[in-house]
Amino acid sequence: MPNHELLSFLGTRRSLKPTMFAEPGPSSEELNQMLTIASRVPDHKKLNPWRFIVFQGAAREQAGEIFAKACKSEDKAEPSEVRLDTERGRFLRAPLVIAVISRLIKKPGVPEVEQTLSTGAAAFNLCLAANALGYGTCWITEWIAYSPIVRDGLKLADDEKIAGFVYIGTATEHQDDRPRPDLAKIVSHWPAD
Repeated sequence: MPNHELLSFLGTRRSLKPTMFAEPGPSSEELNQMLTIASRVPDHKKLNPWRFIVFQGAAREQAGEIFAKACKSEDKAEPSEVRLDTERGRFLRAPLVIAVISRLIKKPGVPEVEQTLSTGAAAFNLCLAANALGYGTCWITEWIAYSPIVRDGLKLADDEKIAGFVYIGTATEHQDDRPRPDLAKIVSHWPAD
């Protein structure tokens, strides 16, 4: 039996800009529910090729200090104090930020692409769960996801990468929908006519 309410939700959900969040963020119970749902994704051989790092409260400011340090060290030009303050406040744009970490597990029969796709599914399920609870989300990487200093600061293992940061909070405004792909341009049927 079709679930029209769910279909409507999936057909209209939209990411927000990182600057469109405010308190309140999810409760501890809601956070656990979101992470449980995020973990219910296709995962060949049950490898869990992903994990989550949660940033709330003062932890967001502590992460910001790592970002400012990385900016100061890795930027080609000497960053201004305004830029460094922007980096310090990066995670303060939302009450909750969750890093989705991808890791490659060497296992015969489970190619890297399957593990990468499982990580992407976990990140998107996290967004869907937060949206279903009434929160806005934004899944982005930004330069910090590729910084060696940030990787070290977050204590990532050699086989781990940042798949993205999911910002979660109460929406401060409505985000208009954007143009969506024309199905005629992205869908084909086999065999070709």
